[in-house]
Amino acid sequence: MSRSKQPIYIIAEVGVNHNGSMEMAKRLIDAAKTAGVDAVKFQSFKADKIVSRKAPKAEYQLSTTDSSESQYDMLRKLELSEEDHRVLFDYCQDAGVEFLSTPFDLDSLNWLCDQLNLSSIKISSGDLTNALLLLATARKRTKVILSTGMSTLGEVEEALGVLAYGYLNPEKEPQGEADFLEAYRSAEGQNLLKKHVVLLHCTTEYPAPLDEVNLRAMEVLTRAFGLPVGYSDHTEGIVIPIAAAAQSAVAIEKHFTLDRTLPGPDHKASLEPDELIEMVKGIRQVEAALGSGLKTPSNSESKNAAVARKSLVAARTIEQGDRFTADNLDVKRPGTGIKPIKYWRMLGQTASRAYEKDDVIE
Repeated sequence: MSRSKQPIYIIAEVGVNHNGSMEMAKRLIDAAKTAGVDAVKFQSFKADKIVSRKAPKAEYQLSTTDSSESQYDMLRKLELSEEDHRVLFDYCQDAGVEFLSTPFDLDSLNWLCDQLNLSSIKISSGDLTNALLLLATARKRTKVILSTGMSTLGEVEEALGVLAYGYLNPEKEPQGEADFLEAYRSAEGQNLLKKHVVLLHCTTEYPAPLDEVNLRAMEVLTRAFGLPVGYSDHTEGIVIPIAAAAQSAVAIEKHFTLDRTLPGPDHKASLEPDELIEMVKGIRQVEAALGSGLKTPSNSESKNAAVARKSLVAARTIEQGDRFTADNLDVKRPGTGIKPIKYWRMLGQTASRAYEKDDVIE
């Protein structure tokens, strides 16, 4: 996902905003397609595999769902079955958008890679420290989009070490952290990471406060790891993802819903369809405006140089054979003659022809 070679990859995050309804999931895919995104992302999990029956909800989940319901019960209602996955995968293909998903357990990872043959897997910020899932994902030889919310640079490096080891060793079991560090430091490991991994800067709060977004961390991630870096957004509105586009994000992910007032943990911090359309439009406009970075006159402005710039002109009548002086030279539009920077070189030279006042010097 290089800025110079590919457009910004825009991921519309359905997550669990389908509320367990396949009809709603399909409507969300339709809305994402209309908005012009590149991919639609879901979440794949088995509640039994990822959370205990007594685990509390996050603070934002308590405010958007039944507070008396456990996290397990909430997630159990939001699971997608294997058949659901197949239906949504096919529906995305028919719509012309990529189907993506985030697995939260090994069984879901295996299903996505072995049955749906996904070429890219999104790993959530919550699993950045889940070495077992990271290792298994790398061994699937897939591309990895890795969110880095809640993390330090050291934790990101550890995660990349696990991925590098998995790419390098499809079957050999690691003995510990030293093996991951060795894989990360190896030239081959670095090459595989550059080939397969995209990092996403992220602030894991719903919605994320603007003063905690820290978009400049994208630059730090790029310098620290030499990998393409994008942005996963949890702020309200569309301003920050568009700003991330101007910060050289190679990919942008944003939650969306059909209606922010729907019950469920993520609807409130999501975009509605019209907003998603505006976000995609804004990102593409910024992307077009970023250009190549080469400082040279553009096609549209080149024609204006003759009008907007200035040339050396006669300040008064100059006869043929007169010498150019500070008294008979001036600088005025148009810019079709000798550039003003040649003024000092012209002083003392002889006029090869006569000039009327305001004639451009040739």
